[in-house]
Amino acid sequence: MSNIVSLQSITKRGEAQPQASGCSTKSSCGSSAGQGEMPEHVWNKIKDHPCYSEEAHHYFARMHVAVAPACNIQCNYCNRKYDCSNESRPGVTSERMTPEQAALKVVAVANKVPQLSVLGIAGPGDSMFDWRKTFETFRQVEKRLPDLKFCVSTNGLALPDHIDALADHNIDHVTVTINMVDPEIGTLIYPWIYHNGKRYTGLDASKILHERQMESLEALASKNILVKVNSVMIPGVNDQHLLEVNAAIKARGAFLHNVMPLISDAAHGTHFGLTGQRGPSAAELKDLQDKLAGGANLMRHCRQCRADAVGMLGEDLSQDFTMDKIDAEVEYDPEARRLYREVVERERADRQAAVAVAEDTLAATAAPARLVAVATKGGGRVNQHFGHASEFQVYEVDHDGVRFVGHRKVDNYCQGGWGDDDVLEDNLVPTLAGIEAVFVSKIGSCPKKDLAAAGITAIDAYPFEYIETAIARWYAEINGQADVALGSIA
Repeated sequence: MSNIVSLQSITKRGEAQPQASGCSTKSSCGSSAGQGEMPEHVWNKIKDHPCYSEEAHHYFARMHVAVAPACNIQCNYCNRKYDCSNESRPGVTSERMTPEQAALKVVAVANKVPQLSVLGIAGPGDSMFDWRKTFETFRQVEKRLPDLKFCVSTNGLALPDHIDALADHNIDHVTVTINMVDPEIGTLIYPWIYHNGKRYTGLDASKILHERQMESLEALASKNILVKVNSVMIPGVNDQHLLEVNAAIKARGAFLHNVMPLISDAAHGTHFGLTGQRGPSAAELKDLQDKLAGGANLMRHCRQCRADAVGMLGEDLSQDFTMDKIDAEVEYDPEARRLYREVVERERADRQAAVAVAEDTLAATAAPARLVAVATKGGGRVNQHFGHASEFQVYEVDHDGVRFVGHRKVDNYCQGGWGDDDVLEDNLVPTLAGIEAVFVSKIGSCPKKDLAAAGITAIDAYPFEYIETAIARWYAEINGQADVALGSIA
C-alpha cells in the first residue's frame, strides 16, 4: 500500500513523502495559494476535496464504492467491465458491493489511509438511476464516519427526481457528465436512453437527456449544491462544441468544468474504440482548455478514476482493500485522520507562504511561458525518482506564476530495478512531447543524457522542495534572475 504513510512524512525533506485563492481563469480551481478570493463557505466545502480543489489533491484522497451497477443510458465511449484490476477508467471495477459491505470497506480504508476525505459513488452504472443503493450506502457510512464528505457522479437523466434527497443526505458535491447541449451532436454519442419505463433512441433520446441535464443544473444551484460538470472531449464530434457546453453550464451555476480526454482503445470493447475514434492528444486537450479560460472554472487535475478507486488521485489502492481482505468486525479509529489534518494545515500555511515568494520572483521576469513536468508522490513537492514515476504532473510557468495544467501517464522507466531504454524511447519521450524540463528528486546519468538528446532537460537540483518554488527558481535562473531566485526562495 504505497500511499499509506506516517503523519509526519508529509513535511520531512529528504525522506519518503505521502503518495499522495479562488478559481483562476488560467489555472485549476483552488490555486496553489489556497482560498484566494473564494467565499469562506465555498472554500470550506472544497478545501479538503481532491476533485474540486487542485490544491487539495496534493494532500487528500478519495474513495469510490461500486454499489450502483444499473445504468439508464448507453454511451459510445463506455463499456462497464468487472474484474479488470489493471484497467483504469470510469465504469470499471473489480467487485460490486452491497451498501453494508461498502460501509465496512470505508471504515477499513479510513483506518489505513489518513488522507481520506471524500466518499463518492460513481457507478459502475449510474448513481441516481440506482438511487436506492446509493442513498442506503451513504446512510450506512454516515453512522460510522460522520465527518466524511459525500459526493455522487451521474449522467443527469434521473437526477431531477432526487435533488431533495441529495440535500437531505448532506451531499453538497455532485458531478454531472454533460457532453453536448445540441441534441444533434448527442446522437453521435448516445445510442439510447431509458427513461420513465421506455427506451428512446436517436434525436428523441438526446433531447430528453439534454433537457433533464439542464433541469438538474438549475435545481442543484437552487439548493446551493456544488456542481462539477464532466465532459468527454471527442475529436471531430464535440471538441469545439464544448465551448458552447461551457457557456451553458456556467449560465446555470456550475462550479467547475472538467474536460476529459476520450479513452479509446479497441481492447476496451467500446463503440468508439472498435470503430477507430481517436482520443485527443495532450496538446489538443490543453489547447481546448485554454480556449475555455474565462468561462466556467476549469478542473485540470482529473485522473478519470475507476468506479472502485481508492487513494490519492493518480494512484489506486483498490486491490489492497478487496472484501476478502477486510475484517467484518473492523471498528473506526478517527485519531489518525485527525492528526493528519493538523499536519496538513501547518503544511498548507508553509506552502502558501513559499508560493507567494515564488510569484513575487516570477513577476520580475519577462520571458515566454514554458511547460515543465514534475515527478511527485504528493504533498505538493518534487519528491519522486524519475524511474518510479507512473505519471508526471504538468505545469506552465511565466511571469504570472506557476500553474497546474494537467498530467501525463507513463510507463515506469525502472523495470525490476533496471532502466528500460525501450520504455524511455517508445513511451516516455513521446508522452513528454512539448515539455522543456522534468523535475525529479533523482535520476540516473543515462536517462538524463537520453532525455537531453530528445530536447528535455532533467532537473534534480531541487529534491523535496515545493513544486512551485522549485519551478520558479529554475525559471528565474535560466532567465537571468539567479540572484533574485536563490536569495528569495532558498
